[in-house]
Amino acid sequence: MKTLILPRVFLHKENGQELRLSDPNDNFTITDVQNFFAGTYPVLTNAKIIGPDIINDEAVYRFESTMGTKG
Repeated sequence: MKTLILPRVFLHKENGQELRLSDPNDNFTITDVQNFFAGTYPVLTNAKIIGPDIINDEAVYRFESTMGTKG
């Protein structure tokens, strides 16, 4: 049996395009990563974190914005 640590990838949709954000630091928690990128993408401050989904040997997390939704 072989243990493999999957690299983390973060996806954020902006202006209809999905942006692929690389992991800034392996030691960051997912919330730390969200706060790190919130400096560049302020909408991430209130975003939900979805995932991880394992896709092509990567742990993929999605930042889903709650801005502009009702209910």
